[in-house]
Amino acid sequence: RNLAEKRHRELMEQFGIKLEVFGDGRERWHGCDKDTPRCFGSIQARTPSYLHAGRWTPPCCLRALRETARHVVGVLESSGIRYWLEGGSLLGAVRSGDIIPWDYDVDLGFYQEDLAKCPWLAALVATGRPQEDPQGFLWEKAAEGEFFRVHFSRANRLHVDLWPFYPRGDTMTKATWLGHPQDVEFPERFLLPRLPVPFAGFSAMAPNNPREFLELKFGPGAVEEPEYPNP
Repeated sequence: RNLAEKRHRELMEQFGIKLEVFGDGRERWHGCDKDTPRCFGSIQARTPSYLHAGRWTPPCCLRALRETARHVVGVLESSGIRYWLEGGSLLGAVRSGDIIPWDYDVDLGFYQEDLAKCPWLAALVATGRPQEDPQGFLWEKAAEGEFFRVHFSRANRLHVDLWPFYPRGDTMTKATWLGHPQDVEFPERFLLPRLPVPFAGFSAMAPNNPREFLELKFGPGAVEEPEYPNP
């Protein structure tokens, strides 16, 4: 029996199968969880390793991203922070109410002036050290610039990026730009007011005209015309 189980696990790994669903409805996961690293390593040229293998995001990783996003949104809302879905996360919400099937993180913007309202962000800024909350999510400053990351756990680095924006006149801007084509300033009117949209199994706040916002970021037809990753 031990040998059969070992061979079965090896077969699942060989085929890249993360979730088995049995005839009686039982499920068995072979992927990552809070106590293990995520299923892929560092992102190279904005392309995670599973895309090179011809696959979308592993279901265990999507499950962890959804759980992390739900947790972060809950903390931000309970703290009174004005946040909204950004970039590809908003694109996924508008297209299907979920994370894009090949994405590897979740992006949220928020008003920089609200930062001190969140106890974990405030403690992080005050101490300069990562903060682990009671549910095991790890809040830290991103190494790439002036923004923040909330990881699924210390071991599993699937994460939500938190981007602090501030108004300059009628335009929302920020301190760090990573050179992505969609990473641009936008009129504050998109946030006055923000409106809820379905996302990853819960409700999250979004710009009040998501289609116009996305076409400003990604170009005309962004919602109906997916730009599939390479390869």
